[in-house]
Amino acid sequence: MVADFRKRFWISLALTLPILLLSPLVQKLLGLGTALRFSGDIYVAFVLSSAVFFYGGYPFLKGFVNEMRKLQPGMMTLIALAISVAYFYSSSVVFGLAGKTFFWELATLIDIMLLGHWIEMKSVMGASRALEELAKLMPSDAHKIFPDGTVKDVPLDQLRPGDKVLVKPGEKIPADGVVLEGETSVNEAMLTGESKPVHKKPGDEVIGGAINGEGSITVEVQRTGKDSFLSQVIDLVREAQASKSKTQDLANRAALWLTLIAIAGGAITMFVWLALVNKDLAFALERTVTVMVITCPHALGLAVPLVVAVSTAISARNGLLIRDRAAFEAARNIRAIIFDKTGTLTEGSFGVTDVVSLGDRYSPEEIVRLAAAVEAHSEHPIATGIVKFAKNPPAVKDFRAIPGKGAQGVVEGHHVVVASPGYLKTQKLEVRNDQVDKVRSQGKTVVFVIVDGRVEGAIALADTIRPESKQAIAELKAMGIRTMMLTGDNQQVAHWVAEELGLDEVFAEVLPHEKAAKVKEVQARGLTVAMTGDGVNDAPALAQADVGIAIGAGTDVAVETADIVLVRSNPLDVVAIIDLAKATYRKMAQNLAWATGYNALAIPLAAGVLYSQGILLSPAMGAVLMSLSTVIVAVNARFLKLKRTTSRSSS
Repeated sequence: MVADFRKRFWISLALTLPILLLSPLVQKLLGLGTALRFSGDIYVAFVLSSAVFFYGGYPFLKGFVNEMRKLQPGMMTLIALAISVAYFYSSSVVFGLAGKTFFWELATLIDIMLLGHWIEMKSVMGASRALEELAKLMPSDAHKIFPDGTVKDVPLDQLRPGDKVLVKPGEKIPADGVVLEGETSVNEAMLTGESKPVHKKPGDEVIGGAINGEGSITVEVQRTGKDSFLSQVIDLVREAQASKSKTQDLANRAALWLTLIAIAGGAITMFVWLALVNKDLAFALERTVTVMVITCPHALGLAVPLVVAVSTAISARNGLLIRDRAAFEAARNIRAIIFDKTGTLTEGSFGVTDVVSLGDRYSPEEIVRLAAAVEAHSEHPIATGIVKFAKNPPAVKDFRAIPGKGAQGVVEGHHVVVASPGYLKTQKLEVRNDQVDKVRSQGKTVVFVIVDGRVEGAIALADTIRPESKQAIAELKAMGIRTMMLTGDNQQVAHWVAEELGLDEVFAEVLPHEKAAKVKEVQARGLTVAMTGDGVNDAPALAQADVGIAIGAGTDVAVETADIVLVRSNPLDVVAIIDLAKATYRKMAQNLAWATGYNALAIPLAAGVLYSQGILLSPAMGAVLMSLSTVIVAVNARFLKLKRTTSRSSS
């Protein structure tokens, strides 16, 4: 469509130049007198104008027919009526009707309309280019490793799950898969919004389209084609741009009414100038055509779709995937947000929260080192958490597991046992310490470190709170949004997390099937509620909420119950989506206000209310102002931006 409008504009403009030179008014303005007049010049102007009308005006005439078939008169109806009235009246004058022709006004009007549409289409294409950019992320072929060890380049459509591919430094990863060999860092910024390169080692998942860093890796293909992460993202972006927007419905209704007002206004203008003011038909017709041209609701028609296209593209580039436009618009009115705990506000894995030294022989750091040395040989989640927390643990000798109780071994010549409270009871060891009692009361898991028969320390572990959660809660509260947590975990753990983060309310020990009822309970207070969870056991609650946000979907973006899918496991992205929803609505409101306010002022001016002051708009000038209004709306939409804090973009 862009190419078609461009071609029609340039051809019509070339035909318009001789039409202008053949116009008596233009000749007079240029001081040419009768130098360009010749017998039959009016017929030449008629032929050239006919070419401009039927060729240049074809998109508008075709649009008029389509609108009439649907019984939905709109902007094409206005343009088609304006240029048709000007053309057929001028043609009648050529063949004998008393009056003056509008050929140069007609030609320039069509030129400006084509130019306006060309600019408009370019803006729409620019706003919707996110899909093209996403599609370009995939390489054209892959280095497939065959069973005999040979490597051959094959097109992507020949890859199947289970195939192995080699990805060299600097290349794009050809498909979603798992790293089998090699270590590298991968740039996933265009896919997930994650600005820092992500370290990948054997066993880690990689996304097709991401850019490999410094290392060479072998990847086993898991998903290709329509099942891939990138294809799902493209589908979600396409759905979001096509999905209905409540604000768009408002704009469409306003455009319909504006069309009816323009037609009625044109008729009234014609009647007033002819019947009441006694002006000639040519003058009255010029006023009518100008009214209909300047009232074209292009700006109104673009006010919302352009903002939708821009906001959807911005969100997709930042790993914020909108599935439902109406819910996204509702996000600006959120007054309460309910978070799932595990995997949303927390990491979903055990981590060390407190280390208590129970004697004077070892510091907290030394206690963790000794414990990590023993636990390095265990695969228990508690052991993994301790090892992850320690720095450079020493080696262990004579390691032995104590079934159901812990583990033991010799570390740096000392007999070290890492065990549960139950083990202490069996060994008749007693610990009395206020700090240990406090962490136990918070519902944390506590293990004790016994060195050479003496209890030297205690290590408390819990589901680790995400570093971004505290900032996210603080920013939401600053927006006036009540923050809540919904979890199946026990009261002590839930209240500890709530206290750490500064949450307003906590619902603990809630079973998955009861979560939706809790959301309904908060909605009953008259609050617009968002639910944020991992999209699996939270599905009923996500569906019940006014806005369902699935967080941390990773490579699995097809979360059917969520309205918005956040690719990264980052609670700050919830803040980002609310910020974007508010900014998007502001842009829509600005565009709608401009488009309707502009027409409210332009119609009386076009009708000639300031004629007595010597101010009169020609149809061509009306077209210029109409096109200018459209361009202003398009440019304003492109200024939409997503504000992100440093920690949010680098986390």
